[in-house]
Amino acid sequence: MALQFEVVGRFNRARASKLTLPHYVVQTPMFMPVGTQGTIKGLTNSQLEDIGCQIILGNTYHLALRPGAELIDELGGLHKFMNWKRGLLTDSGGFQMVSLLHLADITEEGVTFQSPVDGKPMLLTPEESIQIQNKIGADIIMALDDVVRTTITGPRIEEAMYRTLRWMDRCIAAHKRPDAQNLFGIVQGGLDPVLRDICVRGLVERNLPGYAIGGLAGGEDKDSFWRVVAQCTAALPEDKPRYVMGVGYPLDIVVCSALGADMYDCVYPTRTARFGTALVPEGVLKLKHNAMASDERPIVSTCSCMVCKNYTRAYIHSLVTRDAMGSQLLSYHNLSYMMRLSKDLHMSIVEGRFPEYVRGFLRTQFPKGDVPQWVCNAMEVAGIDISSCCAPVPV
Repeated sequence: MALQFEVVGRFNRARASKLTLPHYVVQTPMFMPVGTQGTIKGLTNSQLEDIGCQIILGNTYHLALRPGAELIDELGGLHKFMNWKRGLLTDSGGFQMVSLLHLADITEEGVTFQSPVDGKPMLLTPEESIQIQNKIGADIIMALDDVVRTTITGPRIEEAMYRTLRWMDRCIAAHKRPDAQNLFGIVQGGLDPVLRDICVRGLVERNLPGYAIGGLAGGEDKDSFWRVVAQCTAALPEDKPRYVMGVGYPLDIVVCSALGADMYDCVYPTRTARFGTALVPEGVLKLKHNAMASDERPIVSTCSCMVCKNYTRAYIHSLVTRDAMGSQLLSYHNLSYMMRLSKDLHMSIVEGRFPEYVRGFLRTQFPKGDVPQWVCNAMEVAGIDISSCCAPVPV
């Protein structure tokens, strides 16, 4: 096992931890930006370091297509190739095949899909996914799982869950660098508590370095979403990191952290930046709106990031509609916001003021007291009293 995981603070289910990886020591809760092909669109590595980015997520599927795993391996691995000295995590490649390539066929052997290069059928097996990830060399690598959207129901969910466990064993057998790379398993089972429980127990029996909760953030209702997270975090080991895949909305991260999750990734902060939207404590700010054209304030007056220190809303408004610089500045601000959110969560848990932090966060996002019912339900399970943030229900 190539990691050490130490819980340094907790409040009920929420925990703050120190996660020591081969390339970097990170603090959780932690958001990880998605750098599909070894880069975060529009930001340099030094900028990512400046804002406190701890781990970048790379997509195995895209990296294997180009520049290719063999070349990355020959050039010393992805850390050296992209000159990134902190943590890296690669996904298994399976999700891209299902999401990007509609013509994907999943069998016991692996995922067959059409090559985007020449249209020929290609097969990704659990063994090949791990071989590629061993060559790329990330600190954390993910098992190939049978991905099914949570909106699908019926026997396909059960089939995918059991196949995920069988593929886990094939991934473990294929993993040649357990001393340098940490193989995480992924809990599947859709919205079915019985299937999720079987999958959690099966993965925990395999004593992996860490565990991910997969198959969420795919269109399911929020009440189902938080209940799956709560069930899985309660059943996963206390001494291993827990990673909720594909979660990037700040509210979701606060709720999942209260329920005991540690790690998150999503394209949302950078993708929404490219559409001219900034993340702010109140929610979002749409810089394309005409009201921004003469607004001389920074995006967030209390934000210390380079963008808020140097540029007005009016200037960014003038850029977002016609210049790549606009999306670059917003990506910088949005990721800076996510890194500060991560740090604030960590410090509030360590310093024993997590409930106050959560209440302050909710009051800012929902000043009228209209906190969504799913958040109220989740916080009750997390043992955090948010009654002071909620407007009285009209009788």
